[in-house]
Amino acid sequence: MNPWPGAVLFDMDGTLLESHESVERAWTTWAERRGIDATALLEHAHGLPADVTVARWLPDASADEIAEGAAEQLALQYDDVAGIEPIDGVRELLAFLDDAKIPWAVHTSADARLAEVRLGAAGITPPILVTRDQIASGKPAPDGYLRAAELLGMDNSDCIVVEDTVVGIQSGRNAGMQTVGVRGAEGDLPVRDIAGLHLWLMLTRQNNEEGEPTGFPFPFGSF
Repeated sequence: MNPWPGAVLFDMDGTLLESHESVERAWTTWAERRGIDATALLEHAHGLPADVTVARWLPDASADEIAEGAAEQLALQYDDVAGIEPIDGVRELLAFLDDAKIPWAVHTSADARLAEVRLGAAGITPPILVTRDQIASGKPAPDGYLRAAELLGMDNSDCIVVEDTVVGIQSGRNAGMQTVGVRGAEGDLPVRDIAGLHLWLMLTRQNNEEGEPTGFPFPFGSF
């Protein structure tokens, strides 16, 4: 029997790297240009594709206008890497995954250019990267996580999704995957942060090597 989980699929912003300030600077500028309350907009923008947020705040906009608005918002972020850095414990976790030969991937609501800029600034190079512009529908649709599992050659049920937003957790669930919530997001598994995920995966692999059943090994409660 293969160890479970077989692969770990990560969100990017707020999960692997700290970028909230950059995101909020861009949305604030975008909103102020249109006379929109930036504070209200930011309450719902994190984790969603830019086009979804634009459509919400410009309900009468055409498809072309929504695409243009989303492109403008993303363009505000391409050269803004101030404050971009890995979340505490991320480097250690990713090194463990590589050493343990546990496949991992990143799915983000950012487009390819922005994802590469931010991951590069944080010094993270994912084996597989699925961005918003590579799929038909963004989060909470399952498309991105399904594509990541496909590219890794993994069954959906063998993957776990790590997310920091409600919409991201829903995307993972819609893909038929168990979820881990960090930074206050409520996932399916009793892991609460990156360090806890690292510890749990270490115990999972140790138990498997010692002949213990695979699955949901949480002998010490929540991590």
